[in-house]
Amino acid sequence: MAPRTPLETAIRFFAKSGVIAELEIRKLAHDPTELLTRAVQPVLWLLVFGMVFTQAHVIPTGNLPYIDFETPGVLAQSVLFISIFYGLSIIWERDLGIVQKFLTSPTPRIALVTGKALSAGVRGLAQGAIIYLLAIGIGVKVNLDPLSIIVVIALILLGAAIFSTLSLIIACLVKTRERFMGIGQMITMPLFLASNAIYPISLMPDWLKVIAYGNPLTYQVDAMRGLMIVGGVSEHGVLFDLALLFMIAAVLIWIGGRLYAMMAR
Repeated sequence: MAPRTPLETAIRFFAKSGVIAELEIRKLAHDPTELLTRAVQPVLWLLVFGMVFTQAHVIPTGNLPYIDFETPGVLAQSVLFISIFYGLSIIWERDLGIVQKFLTSPTPRIALVTGKALSAGVRGLAQGAIIYLLAIGIGVKVNLDPLSIIVVIALILLGAAIFSTLSLIIACLVKTRERFMGIGQMITMPLFLASNAIYPISLMPDWLKVIAYGNPLTYQVDAMRGLMIVGGVSEHGVLFDLALLFMIAAVLIWIGGRLYAMMAR
């Protein structure tokens, strides 16, 4: 048998990852109300927090109304909140023996982790659609250029991959629901607040700026702000943000693939 070409290897890898993602998507299809319940929090951020601070004019956002400035941050926050507790399902699958079955299959472990990341991305895309429609409904100047929307989709997938894989890594290390929930709750709000999601980094004290610039959420929001909003500006450049997020996702998926086998022990 002739050795596979790199293209054939890549196709097989993503096909196997797609199978894992499909299994996760089927779970969502059985309970679509989960998407609606998860949409409540971003809706409140936009309709209450965003509207109030737009009227108050207390946060300087340049030429953008505050509600426009906040919208990409709310979308990124929604993706973060969906993804960061993804590891809980990994612990549940281990307790049911599903992880052991996955590990005995010929599917590469990195493909398993990539599939989990893709499934988190699908949930993130559903949230993105809800937030886009809501933003248009309340008068946010949303950029509907098809290319910009395609890149925002890529950013949602990358953000979901980063935070769901980080969640998986935590689950592999702590192995119990109680410890995982404690750590997940401990890091979620700091990741959100130590970013540019709801206020500019320029308002932060110097020590917090250092944390913000080391936070992947900052770069996801930065790129989304330049793409989603008419008149929005990406501080670092969309290409830089995309490249950095892709590298972070690749590293975390590699680490997650190495640690995934620990869940069976």
